[in-house]
Amino acid sequence: MLVERPYDLRHACLSMWLLVTGDLPLVAQWAGNSVAVLQEVYAQVLDGQDAQARKKITAAFDAR
Repeated sequence: MLVERPYDLRHACLSMWLLVTGDLPLVAQWAGNSVAVLQEVYAQVLDGQDAQARKKITAAFDAR
């Protein structure tokens, strides 16, 4: 069995979107949730994104 509940697929999808985009408001809009709900339910997905965000900022400055 692929998943135990249909919600498991949604959870996996939202987790991936958050990991890839790091954009809480956008993913919340796509999911039809509030940012607060995403922060509460998917907090573990967002942990460790600080380093990734800093790399993106550094790359943006280096590109200029």
